Amino acid sequence: MRQHSTVSPGTGPRSKLWLRAVPVAGTGLAWWQRKDAPSSPGVRNEGSHDSFSFYIDEASPVGPEQPETVQNFVSVFGTVAKKLMRKWLATQTMNFTSQLGAGIRYFDLRISTKPRDPDNELYFAHGLFSAKVKEGLEEINAFLADHPKEVVFLDFNHFYGMQKYHHEKLVQMLKDTYGNKMCPAIFAHEVSLQYLWEKEHQVLVFYHSPVALEVPFLWPGQMMPAPWANTTDPEKLIQFLQASITERRKKGSFFISQVVLTPKASTVVKGVASGLRETITERALPAMMQWVRTQKPGESGVNIITADFVELGDFISTVIKLNYDLDEGEDDTT
Repeated sequence: MRQHSTVSPGTGPRSKLWLRAVPVAGTGLAWWQRKDAPSSPGVRNEGSHDSFSFYIDEASPVGPEQPETVQNFVSVFGTVAKKLMRKWLATQTMNFTSQLGAGIRYFDLRISTKPRDPDNELYFAHGLFSAKVKEGLEEINAFLADHPKEVVFLDFNHFYGMQKYHHEKLVQMLKDTYGNKMCPAIFAHEVSLQYLWEKEHQVLVFYHSPVALEVPFLWPGQMMPAPWANTTDPEKLIQFLQASITERRKKGSFFISQVVLTPKASTVVKGVASGLRETITERALPAMMQWVRTQKPGESGVNIITADFVELGDFISTVIKLNYDLDEGEDDTT
């Protein structure tokens, strides 16, 4: 689940931004390559929750953010415990390349150091450790190199066990990997598809740490709020999502609607061997997808929508279709 970040989405300056022209959302590869693609199709995107979790390694140590009860559980039951944990921690079954090919353009990223790691390597992490950050960034960059008119959001929203040195290392890694592909943090209303193409920018990096204020190509984390419903009840989730969109109208930032259910301890105990996908996500999918289909993108509607197991149902194609719905609405008013 996406919780509050180091820099709270609800704090910090919110200058009069309108992100109407940001073009990096909700489109599959073919749509971006249309010659008649509008220069400002609005701000909407399909994204994956815990995007890196396909790579979670059962052989890795438990992440430093896990409570003592989990640490003790693993120390007693070892590999068996980690296998069960993975069933509830892995929220994606596709790697970065497959997600990109399917149309995902927003990536939810959580970074951690490993205890007693002499190399001070950085890893993606969610309960257990995942792939090395460098490998994941390079995988995304390979796709961008092959598709120069595609744009992605990289949202670094959780950091575990990281000191100043580790942040400096990650910033340098981003520079080395993406270079001038990264769009500097500017007033969002100045960004359009045409602008990004002219500048040859393909990456917007959001960084939920004060470090973002020191680096020109890092967009402050408060510009990417992601309210979290923290519920297992689809009805409560939908009520929360709708209320959050209403609240969004008072703010001037990107905005994530997390169409994600979060298991309680009792839920995990009941379905311990089944896992998140079978116990919660698949059962709630019809209700969640019905909500997505009824949404309208634009300044008073949805912006970025994230989900677990993005290949389920027609999540990606439905969010892509919202782009066309907005384009048609604009045609009607011109």
